[in-house]
Amino acid sequence: MNIINIKNLNKTYQANKIKVHAIKKISLKIENGEFTAIAGPSGSGKTTLLNMIGGLDRPSSGSIKIANQEISKLSAKALSDMRLNNLGFIFQAYNLIPVLTAIENVEYILLLQGVEKSERRERACKILKSVGLQKEINRLPRDMSGGQQQRVAVARAIVSEPEIILADEPTANLDQSTGAALLDLMHNLNKEKGLTFIFSTHDPMVMKRSERLINLKDGKIDSNIIK
Repeated sequence: MNIINIKNLNKTYQANKIKVHAIKKISLKIENGEFTAIAGPSGSGKTTLLNMIGGLDRPSSGSIKIANQEISKLSAKALSDMRLNNLGFIFQAYNLIPVLTAIENVEYILLLQGVEKSERRERACKILKSVGLQKEINRLPRDMSGGQQQRVAVARAIVSEPEIILADEPTANLDQSTGAALLDLMHNLNKEKGLTFIFSTHDPMVMKRSERLINLKDGKIDSNIIK
């Protein structure tokens, strides 16, 4: 079943009175449970495409349907609710809340979802342990390394087991062994829970481990390989 259906998607930015065509006529279907990487050089449109799938950026034209729902037609509140309950985000810049500890950052999504305090704490502890941060749960982001902050960001994205997880360069700030361990964790969630993962990446390890590789070039799909 297609969980994401993209048709004739375009995104144009205005930069210094010059039109930049970031995404050009992309049509794409992602099936439920895929483990997919979107690759390409800097400026190819990877992050822009990921942000539009996540409803963080609006297309200039074309359509994006998630679970048969056209997200560009949703109200701001409905779009926010969809992101909260159906999507998980892993940002390259972490986007952690600086005044919250590691465990509070991970719990925050569950708090917004109305999960009870004891269950929030139990689930957050379990997921932080799975990414090797059981000793760091009470540390603030400023007191953690970049790699540790990225692992908190991953834990926050997957703790509620959303249908779709969008990851922008999730291994960019990690050493190879930590990155491999995180990919193992995400791949296990993909297989055991049926969660759909879509990565934007430069990392050859992520590209190799993906089950589908979509290469972008100048805002267009250059190749689409199902392994």
